[in-house]
Amino acid sequence: MSQETKWYVVHTYSGYENKVKEDLIKAVENAGLQDIILDVMYPTEETIEILPNGKRKSVTRKVYPGYVMVKMMVDVVEEERPADRGGGVSRELKMNPRAWYVIRNTRGVTGFVGPGSKPVPLKDEEVVSMGVERIPIVLNIEVGETVRVISGPLENFLGRVDKIDPERQKVKLSVSMFGRETPVELDFFQVQKI
Repeated sequence: MSQETKWYVVHTYSGYENKVKEDLIKAVENAGLQDIILDVMYPTEETIEILPNGKRKSVTRKVYPGYVMVKMMVDVVEEERPADRGGGVSRELKMNPRAWYVIRNTRGVTGFVGPGSKPVPLKDEEVVSMGVERIPIVLNIEVGETVRVISGPLENFLGRVDKIDPERQKVKLSVSMFGRETPVELDFFQVQKI
């Protein structure tokens, strides 16, 4: 059995995100679960608000009101499936029961996001696109190469790489649409070397 870190989404009462975060951090410390529950956060973004007098004001707002993200260690259980059930290896993630209990019983938490009572971890692409965490993606392509778009509205289109921005993890492509070269900017995880 091995371990991995995964992000889970916890539903909270709207407006209680910061209180849930603070209470959860305290509960983790009190229960001695710092090595299992690694991070608690909710994504925010800076926006400019124009006041009635015409002045601009910078405001921090929650990107996903009513949700808190929790990063934790989970056990990975791998089992060989019998041939009559398709064969291969089944892979299951098991959350620490004490961690589940601490999170679930924090004031303001209504539950984990997932079907029924089974929490579902976020995929790496979702973690990056939601702004939860920047997972460094190594892209072994160079300017001038042709790549395939593997997600989004341009899925299965081919494009020539014009620019690579490793800091923002974006790639600029020229994609042929309707007989014209169209520039598009995509995330690293949306393209694949062919």
